[in-house]
Amino acid sequence: MRNSHDLVPDLSTVWLRAFLEVARTGSFTGAARALGWTQSAVSRQVASLESALGGGPLFDRLPRGVRPTEAGRALVPYAEAVAEALHGAASGLAALREAAGGRLRFGAFATADAALVPRALAAFRALHPDVRVEREEGLTPVLLDRLADGRLDLAIVSTTGRAPLAAYELHPLLDEPLYVAVPAGHPLAGADGVRLGRLADADWISGSARPEGTLLEAALRAGFRPRVAHVVAEWTAKQGYVAAGLGVALVPGLAAGSVRPDVVLLPVRDEEAPARTVYAATVRGRTPAPAVRAFLGTLRAEAGEIARTMA
Repeated sequence: MRNSHDLVPDLSTVWLRAFLEVARTGSFTGAARALGWTQSAVSRQVASLESALGGGPLFDRLPRGVRPTEAGRALVPYAEAVAEALHGAASGLAALREAAGGRLRFGAFATADAALVPRALAAFRALHPDVRVEREEGLTPVLLDRLADGRLDLAIVSTTGRAPLAAYELHPLLDEPLYVAVPAGHPLAGADGVRLGRLADADWISGSARPEGTLLEAALRAGFRPRVAHVVAEWTAKQGYVAAGLGVALVPGLAAGSVRPDVVLLPVRDEEAPARTVYAATVRGRTPAPAVRAFLGTLRAEAGEIARTMA
């Protein structure tokens, strides 16, 4: 027994192109002129399409021009959908070819460099080895300034830092949960989570003496001003201070995978400390180059994989 797929003819895209031009112009002559073909070539393509579809006419011949039959009118939207799909495929392939070369200049904040950026960059280089990549690390406000000045094509930024994100085109990548890092011997080390208020009297280790504009701003929303005992910028060094019992620290999800065995991460349970959103930012109104669009797609794919491991 033949299934329904066996009854569907294989239609040539040339036939459909000729058919659509005849339907649009209302004549074989007009279609031939638009396509740069001879009138007989257009007639042959339409005849082949009619034969493939069962032999019925797709156009009524009038004294002046032609008019689609009922079958022809029914075919028009399907033929247009095929033409649009093929145009989209051609555009996508052209973009991939263009992204094979060129330059990509991007920046990222430090903890994005711990997991997201290396994974995305490795995947991107495998697909586009000839793209010249320039990368830099910095705080979100600095990266956005460089993006606006045209010194970067894309910046991986976060909602930390009070930067004016609304002025940019933002492409969401993932939401990072927050953790409190405590030494392995800490009284809370065995808990399945913690509210920040329980650590209101703790010494904190942070990249800034002031919590405003940092992850520690979550403590202000939780109702207390944290006592920053040690200002330490680099995450590896922060872990050393925590492990030595010199204080506790807030850690974003992207840095959680590199925690030391003598440090325990406790999920933050406060509603006032929502997950931090990570974005890829481009300049609003500026069309990204093919290499930038390709890298953005890679970032989204890798961020999705990381987000699944955080869930």
